[in-house]
Amino acid sequence: MGEYIIKKTSNDGFVFNIVANNKEIVGTSQTYKSKAAAKVGIESIRKNANVEIEDQTLQKYEEKKNPKWEIYLDKANEYRFRLKAINGEIIIASQGYTAKSSAKNGIDSIRRNADSDIIDETLIIDA
Repeated sequence: MGEYIIKKTSNDGFVFNIVANNKEIVGTSQTYKSKAAAKVGIESIRKNANVEIEDQTLQKYEEKKNPKWEIYLDKANEYRFRLKAINGEIIIASQGYTAKSSAKNGIDSIRRNADSDIIDETLIIDA
């Protein structure tokens, strides 16, 4: 099973990554002002992991209501995905992929790993 890893940012915010079994980062959250807010984001993924996918790479795609996954092409012509909450805020977003199938696999990975444990790296003290 994968895991969520919460980290502190350089500007005193908090982000989390969802990491698959192979230790690859599948998605990264927005920056949150508090650790509690980051944990709410994780709970939102758990709750919304199986919502519909809106494939914006299709010429005529059906617009879905939030919450939803979106697959889209970025400015570099790479495929990306993001999960939007019911309020339209982006919960988690992916890296760029050269193939749409890889973006879909990323969504599937998050769906499979949605109930993963949380690792709080803000509690780790360097020796």
